Amino acid sequence: MQPADIRTVFMGTPDFACPSLAGLIDAGCNLVGVFTQPDRPSGRGRKLTPPPVKVLAEQRQIPVFQPEKLRRPEAVEQLRSLAPDLVVVVAYGQILSREVLQLPRFGCINVHASLLPKYRGAAPINKAIIDGETVTGVTTMYMDEGLDTGDMLIRKSLDIGPNETAGELHDRLAPLGAEAMRETLQRLCAGTLERVPQNDAESSYASMMKKEDGRIDWNRPARQVHNLVRGLDPWPSAYTTLDGLTLKIAATSVVAGTGEPGMVLQASADGVLVACGEQALLVGRLQLPGKKQLAAADFLRGHDLPPGTRLG
Repeated sequence: MQPADIRTVFMGTPDFACPSLAGLIDAGCNLVGVFTQPDRPSGRGRKLTPPPVKVLAEQRQIPVFQPEKLRRPEAVEQLRSLAPDLVVVVAYGQILSREVLQLPRFGCINVHASLLPKYRGAAPINKAIIDGETVTGVTTMYMDEGLDTGDMLIRKSLDIGPNETAGELHDRLAPLGAEAMRETLQRLCAGTLERVPQNDAESSYASMMKKEDGRIDWNRPARQVHNLVRGLDPWPSAYTTLDGLTLKIAATSVVAGTGEPGMVLQASADGVLVACGEQALLVGRLQLPGKKQLAAADFLRGHDLPPGTRLG
């Protein structure tokens, strides 16, 4: 069997999904349709903006479907009319019903951005960094009705850099996901695809991030605060307060230093040094509400942060 023999529907929405879609196209898959989220208002002008997957699919002249809810009967019938043999799901953003999962004869295969069974859920990239993991990766799996609980197929890993942000890791995992999906497709065609059940006892969850998750507790060790900052960069951002205003911080590093947690120890062009429960955090970039994010040197030209200033 060849990829061209498999009627494939792709379901995905953000940038992360685009390399996987491109990989399926390049592999010669018979892509009969792409399902993605509806266009949403975006930017200051709130202009309706198509998802990145829609843009790519239209460039490659693949039919695009954007149901508000895939569970609705009319959306299911739309999918059924395409008679898919395989459905590939990458960061689609909607839950697939049992009816949808049972439609394709080769099942529904998902590309998930963690080494399952760890970090099931919506924010595996963020949570891996926040937890201080040094290795992560991607897993392809057969989808079932649980949340990322299906049998695993292909796993690929990479190291997480000590200062790597969620945004940077996202950009490295996306092509790795495409690579894993290509290998999964090759094995499916060759009849050598093996299913490995997940061990639920080893599972953990990474629920969707909220803005309030970014509030910094300066009583924590500097390493934990550093991991929070990079794990929430670029969104939703780690933050503290300065004179009652929200102060977002980024580009941090852990350095030696002691003092009352949350107290500014030193502020220079190199960064703002803040005491933590253990060691100190050097903050390289800062942002006040309604302002651009600035390097410490530029921020300090307009805002004095003398030693003893309290944050949080």
